[in-house]
Amino acid sequence: MARQLLITGCNRGIGRVAVGLFAEEGYDIICCIRGENPEFSKYAAELMRANHVKIEMIYCDMMDENAIMSAFKPLLEERRHIDVLINNAGIAAGSLLQMTPMSQLKEVFQVNFFSAVLVTQIVSRLMMRQRSGSIINMGSVAGLDNFSGYTSYGSSKAAVMSFTKIIARELAPYGIRVNAIAPGLTDTNMAKQMEAKAYDEMVSRTDMKRLGKPEEIANAMLFLASDRASFITGRIIRVDGGM
Repeated sequence: MARQLLITGCNRGIGRVAVGLFAEEGYDIICCIRGENPEFSKYAAELMRANHVKIEMIYCDMMDENAIMSAFKPLLEERRHIDVLINNAGIAAGSLLQMTPMSQLKEVFQVNFFSAVLVTQIVSRLMMRQRSGSIINMGSVAGLDNFSGYTSYGSSKAAVMSFTKIIARELAPYGIRVNAIAPGLTDTNMAKQMEAKAYDEMVSRTDMKRLGKPEEIANAMLFLASDRASFITGRIIRVDGGM
């Protein structure tokens, strides 16, 4: 039986690339995205044909907790077997403290942190029943290195990475590993939204003096999901080109 991946926020950027890599490795995939996307559906169909895997969609807005519960409820009812959960959905926002409205802070935390907690609560029930699983959360170096201008984004990612370490201890007795990846600036639409000065500053901080590639982040996900990482849990893996 093929291994089963559930991934959120995967219709573009790192998540989209991860879907392709996991499909190539023979995973059946449940893709959780905000709404119907014909272009992504076409991409998924091509992956299914090329790799002989199953890819299905769950549609829900990570801003809406009731929608998340409704969308994921069938997984519990059907007692689906989930081998890997990747909490990848996220949004970015940058502003100095005095320029950060509370509405922005709440929105960023809802998508980046609270939704990941809720999805993990649901999927971990399945993993606890099957007594196995790997959970991978998307952190960020912005939550580790405390850059100015990242009150919303950096704080939300710091929360994600703290959550990762806490639940790694709670879930280890059930054979579930929990880790996070902390990428540096990566070549995605999120990077393109940055101001030129901030962009140049982030690139200059890296020893390799370049952006990360989505494939480089997704390959770290693939490793943490695999049995090659069977003794790794509660870790934050930096993939940042040296910062």
